[in-house]
Amino acid sequence: MRLTSFTNYALRVLMYASIKGDTLSSVHEIAESYGISRAHLVKCVHLLGRWGYLESFRGRNGGFRLALAPDQITVGEIVRHTEETLDLVECFNPDTNNCPLIDICKLKRAFQKGLAAFLEVLDSVSVADLVADKHGLSSTLGIETHKAVSKQH
Repeated sequence: MRLTSFTNYALRVLMYASIKGDTLSSVHEIAESYGISRAHLVKCVHLLGRWGYLESFRGRNGGFRLALAPDQITVGEIVRHTEETLDLVECFNPDTNNCPLIDICKLKRAFQKGLAAFLEVLDSVSVADLVADKHGLSSTLGIETHKAVSKQH
C-alpha cells in the first residue's frame, strides 16, 4: 500500500501548524521548510480548512493555524479524508471487481483485516504524537517558535 503525496503533505502541514501553535503559518513558509511546491500545499491547506482542521485568516498578516488541539487530530482520520480510496485490491470495489475468485477467495478477508489493523494503528497516533520533539523539528525545519515571556511585577 502506498499513500499519496497529498496525504503526506496534509500531515506535514498539520505538523508544522502544530509546532507553530497560535502563531500563524503560511503556505510559502511551509513550502520553503519542506522543499516542496507551493501549489501542492495550497489545495492541502484549503481542504484541511474545509474539513475543520485549520482556521484561516486573510489579509496582509494572514495565515492559518490549527483549529483543533493536536491531540484531537489522528493520522488515521487524515488518511481517510485525503486518500481517494483505500481499496488495496480490485475486489474491494464491487463496481470494478473482475476477479473470478470473489466468492471463494480468502485473500480479500486477509487484506481487509490488514487494512483494519493499519488504520487502527494510525488512529492511535495523533498530530501531538508526531510533534513530540518540537525542539528538534523546529530546528530541522527552521521554524522560529516564540516562548511565552512571564511578566514580573
